[in-house]
Amino acid sequence: MIAGMMQKMDIDELQALCMIAELGGVTRAAERLGLSQSAVSHKIRRLEDRLGRSLLRRQPGSPLLTEDGTKLLGYAKRILALHDEAVSTLSSRPLAGHIRLGMTEDTTTGGLSRILGRFSRLYPDVHVQTHVRQSLELEEELARGDIDLGVMQVFAHRKAPGDAVLFEDSLHWIKARDFQLDVSAPVPFIAFDENCFYRRWAMEDERGGDTVFKTVLECASTAGVLAGVKAGLGIALMNARHLSDDFDVIDTAIGEVPPPISYVIRHAPKSKSVAARALSTEIEREGNGSAALRAA
Repeated sequence: MIAGMMQKMDIDELQALCMIAELGGVTRAAERLGLSQSAVSHKIRRLEDRLGRSLLRRQPGSPLLTEDGTKLLGYAKRILALHDEAVSTLSSRPLAGHIRLGMTEDTTTGGLSRILGRFSRLYPDVHVQTHVRQSLELEEELARGDIDLGVMQVFAHRKAPGDAVLFEDSLHWIKARDFQLDVSAPVPFIAFDENCFYRRWAMEDERGGDTVFKTVLECASTAGVLAGVKAGLGIALMNARHLSDDFDVIDTAIGEVPPPISYVIRHAPKSKSVAARALSTEIEREGNGSAALRAA
């Protein structure tokens, strides 16, 4: 542990360091924090002066953080989490109630689980009941008022006015590296179930142009679809966060390039739940534009 670190650290400076590491640079961190780039740089230099350590590498092409910067980042995240938890616990009115939360499989990440765990510690009198469904099902449940809050994916052009966007991703047609694609014959298609909006976009709207699809596997699991593609059973639609070197992107070979998708938080239109608003704020604050909800 860096000598004297606990006596010399400033919360705002630690927040700046975490934001730089999260977003990949001072410029983006400054935009997120609502500060000038020079103000953020000054916070880091002041922190470096206090600790007597260099925290950022300033040469182009080098890793962003020094070894000491990486070490401090781990401490900083823990300190900020405890700081925020203490402030929320001691300054907020006690919340109580029941939240019905719907999520898609793609949002049930370690990051979101951590946020829900923290929320339960902050507000022990709030019960969060969660279930996992496809996005189209969650949209219907929200419209009926069956759930208070949904964390899900939608096409970017279909975002609702009240949606809070966490981050965006691209959608692609993919195949295994050794899969021989022949668009002159029916193309084997690996699909999520019938409630998947990826599938409806491809199958019902004839986005493949002249390409004819034949469904060879239906699976509601992302892992199952990827396994089917990797095994060479057919092609699939998949968002970029799940792609690896095992797959080829074949957008131009199929037809219309798939539209981008947005990961959003959506409230039920008639929901007046204060607790649901608090949870939404917590998820948005932790996950907006960051890697917190991206890592499975």
